[in-house]
Amino acid sequence: MGRSPCCEKAHTNKGAWSKEEDERLIAYIQAHGEGCWRSLPKAAGLLRCGKSCRLRWINYLRPDLKRGNFTVEEDELIIKLHTLLGNKWSLIAARLPGRTDNEIKNYWNTHIRKKLLSRGIDPVTHRPVNEAMSNFTMAIFPNAKERDKHDHGFGSQQPKGTSPDLNLDLEISLPWSHPPQTSESSAAGLCFSGSLGLFNSKECSCSNSTTTMY
Repeated sequence: MGRSPCCEKAHTNKGAWSKEEDERLIAYIQAHGEGCWRSLPKAAGLLRCGKSCRLRWINYLRPDLKRGNFTVEEDELIIKLHTLLGNKWSLIAARLPGRTDNEIKNYWNTHIRKKLLSRGIDPVTHRPVNEAMSNFTMAIFPNAKERDKHDHGFGSQQPKGTSPDLNLDLEISLPWSHPPQTSESSAAGLCFSGSLGLFNSKECSCSNSTTTMY
């Protein structure tokens, strides 16, 4: 179930407030305090919604409102508070006397965001814009098995900011096929087993006496 409306809007005025309405609202609150906004319009003789009266008072009529542009000190305070509180404008406004949450939110979106970006600061994270790229790391896996271990969380022991060691040792061997077992090929063929240190190995098909050293 939705929340019930604060008043019968069908019989209330809408649009800009007149000077007479402002004076009635100010006079009533000065005499009786803010009280309940739901019943205030009828008690003050206003054909307005309670929410409209509250916003009119808070954002335009209350005597402690600070007029004019934001100061440099207010800018820096808003930035610090936003770093801690995020977009909680009502909490930020509570620490800036005379400023409203709506006023601060609008000022943030139109001015402070651009100021931070011009400084190279992300207005959301309050960190350098280029930091996201500097923290980017590329993981290179020598084979599919290592990649699968990383994907399943087994590679989480790798220290942050380091890349996995790569084994770049290359093994080069001559292509080998067993020569036909004929006397002619055994006599005429050249055996490289001696130079490769493969005497009496399966790869050597000739005797030690016929082995040619290179």
